Amino acid sequence: MSRVYEKLVRDRIPEIIEAQGEVPLVEILDGEAYRRCLDEKMQEELEEYLEDGSMEELADLIEVIRAAIAARGCTWDEVEALRTAKAQRNGAFEKRLFLRGVNRPG
Repeated sequence: MSRVYEKLVRDRIPEIIEAQGEVPLVEILDGEAYRRCLDEKMQEELEEYLEDGSMEELADLIEVIRAAIAARGCTWDEVEALRTAKAQRNGAFEKRLFLRGVNRPG
């Protein structure tokens, strides 16, 4: 009996499947297909995190983000520098501010 998944999986999943006595059907994606599948996986992991809020799901999301950064020819440190610059320019989220609107005088 075959099961169809059609999704990006972690590197060791095929060997885990084999250890269970099954045969994984995998292909290695090219650059554009890989980036597209990473984006889909990021959405999947975000939805799972939003559903239960677990730190494990948040860790999964970070793992996919790290892969997406590398797949786009960038490094974690480069993205961290972008994040830091933006935090210096606009602030971070430490004060928990919620903007309800803006009034214009006059």
